[in-house]
Amino acid sequence: MSLYRKYSDSDLLQFLKNGDERVFSEIYTRYHSLLYIYAHKKLQDKQEAQDVVHDVFITLWEKRFELRIQISLANYLYTAVRNKSLDIFAHKKVEEKYLSSLQHFLQSPHTASDLMVREHDIKALIEKEIQALPPRMREVFKLSRNAHFSHEEIAKALGISKLTVDTQIKRALKVLRLRLFRDQAK
Repeated sequence: MSLYRKYSDSDLLQFLKNGDERVFSEIYTRYHSLLYIYAHKKLQDKQEAQDVVHDVFITLWEKRFELRIQISLANYLYTAVRNKSLDIFAHKKVEEKYLSSLQHFLQSPHTASDLMVREHDIKALIEKEIQALPPRMREVFKLSRNAHFSHEEIAKALGISKLTVDTQIKRALKVLRLRLFRDQAK
């Protein structure tokens, strides 16, 4: 049994201002369950209710030396829980507005248009870089990527070895990769 049980809330508050941890434990024991029930009724979420109550007690302990409570300790604690709960509601409303706005933006036709413009720009850039390849390399690369010929088919069609086709495609990819990433960095 706590030796502080017999003291009133105002007495406990005075002891708390002096930094007595046992008084804090008594206040916690007196009010934790009641504040949790109150917070849970407001928030309808066990974890949020627990977090709010713990935040209130942490603040009470951290500000114990500067406390200027003009109302009863119980009123102070319930008001603090209510205010923190309201902060959570306000934060949730902001989150919901943001998510709704983001969802609306993503579903708007402007987003699709923007993506189509970007896709067109990227395709044009790739085509420009393919055109800048040496003629033979460009021809081998286009047969591979556009006409979907196998390396053996390209070798037969152009009268070159399969190894030459492999080498030309590897070099083309390397050149394109370097040029495209260089352009992306600008």
